[in-house]
Amino acid sequence: MAALKDLLPDAKNSTSTYYDHANDPWFKQRFSTSEEEKSTVVKAKPVPPYLKRAGFVPRKVEDFGDGGAFPEIHIAQYPLDMGRVKGAKPGSKILPVTVDARGNLAYDAIVKQSENAKKIVYSQHKDLIPKILRNEEEGGDEGEEEEEMQKEIEETMQETKAALEKIVNVRLSAAQPKNVPKQSSDSKYIKYKPSQQSAAFNSGAKERIIRMVEMPVDPLEPPKFKHKRVPKASGSPPVPVMHSPPRPVTVKDQQDWKIPPCISNWKNPKGYTIPLDKRLAADGRGLQEVQINDNFAKLSEALYVAEQKAREAVAMRSKVQKEMMMKEKERKEQELRALAAKARSERTGTVAPSTAVPMSSDRSAMDTDMRVDYEPVRERERDMPKESKEEREERLQREKIREERRRERERERRLEAKDAAMGKKSKITRDRDRDISEKVALGMASTGAGRGGEVMYDQRLFNQEKGMDSGFATDDQYNIYDKGLFTAQPTLSTLYRPKKDVDSDMYGGADEQLEKIMKTERFKPDKAFAGTSEKSGPRDRPVEFEKE
Repeated sequence: MAALKDLLPDAKNSTSTYYDHANDPWFKQRFSTSEEEKSTVVKAKPVPPYLKRAGFVPRKVEDFGDGGAFPEIHIAQYPLDMGRVKGAKPGSKILPVTVDARGNLAYDAIVKQSENAKKIVYSQHKDLIPKILRNEEEGGDEGEEEEEMQKEIEETMQETKAALEKIVNVRLSAAQPKNVPKQSSDSKYIKYKPSQQSAAFNSGAKERIIRMVEMPVDPLEPPKFKHKRVPKASGSPPVPVMHSPPRPVTVKDQQDWKIPPCISNWKNPKGYTIPLDKRLAADGRGLQEVQINDNFAKLSEALYVAEQKAREAVAMRSKVQKEMMMKEKERKEQELRALAAKARSERTGTVAPSTAVPMSSDRSAMDTDMRVDYEPVRERERDMPKESKEEREERLQREKIREERRRERERERRLEAKDAAMGKKSKITRDRDRDISEKVALGMASTGAGRGGEVMYDQRLFNQEKGMDSGFATDDQYNIYDKGLFTAQPTLSTLYRPKKDVDSDMYGGADEQLEKIMKTERFKPDKAFAGTSEKSGPRDRPVEFEKE
């Protein structure tokens, strides 16, 4: 500490170290001159400076000098009485010294206060030691303790026994018949005179004496009569319900009091025909508003962006690959051209010209193909003899047709490549990948006659887990044929149906037939018989015959 003081510069102000609160302008109202306020205002005591507070214990409000607690003084501090329990009784909380049964000081009295007063608090080390070991250590008072323990055990046992017996007796008394009536053994003798006095009755006796004995009752016999519980009569008459005078019910009241029937989605015991809109209204689904989470839109947008990026990456990759292939192709063509030039020069005996100037890389593939195609043609032209003008025109015509066809093929290839990039199928691949059933439906299926007897089968006929191995149908079923015989459309259209123009091929068209009938000499009504001399015109009355 001295070293730190030596290092620091000297203090400019050498006044007292404690802060005088009375001179502070903020405290002017508190330290006012009025007598009433003087009595209420807390007078601040001078607080000892820091590092000189050894033995200073702040207990009253004045000790804090209108400030906070001192952290270096480790006692409970209440500046401005903050945190102090207001309802606590005045006076000290010091407990009186208490001793246990053996005269030792009971230090654990402090933890047996307030809510712990009714609890068993284990606060000593001996509470952790087992009872057997504790008895061995204590030794001297073993006999007395044993006696006390035995007495306590005996009392507890008696209490437990009484409680258990009480429970058992209640259960047994419920099972046993309660009041078994004692059978009365005394009997009554009754003397009477029978009404029928004759020798035939009562052996001729005038009087009779009978002994009446009470019939014994079986205690275990079930009850013969059913006991009905009669409801308890009401003690006092019911409270009268006061009604207002009756009023005529209006149509509006009737409509307001009309309760609609319950429409359930599960039960309809009466079998009503309930409209769908009523069923949906019963759900209450129209009452709740459907809220779509924003994350759906975010997800779809993210997926769309990712797909676009992936498409761009794939397109870029394919473009680079194509360019590399084109470069490779051009390089090979250069080599072939050089070889062809070399071979040509060897054949003609002339000196090989310098290697051809390499083609620019941005020249299209179409020009390259044309050059490759026409290279041998030029060689042939050079080798062939001179041709005539007609032959030259024909050759140019043929080359023009070839060029047009090549352009057409190139255009189709470009369109197909474009369709393939967009996900469409070209005509060729579309028709090639069609199922046989689709081809049959579209009338494109070939019968196989034109391909040297090759037969095309429907792939769905193979690898079917049906047939005799899978077992036949049940006994009561009759479905040998699972499909119709002629299912293909072209077969149905051509079977048992005349061809379109068979008659016209054989007999000619309708006009031809009509003309033929009109021109024929047969079946004419005014035609005369053979051998007759007279020529008769068209007849206007029935045929007449002459009798010889």
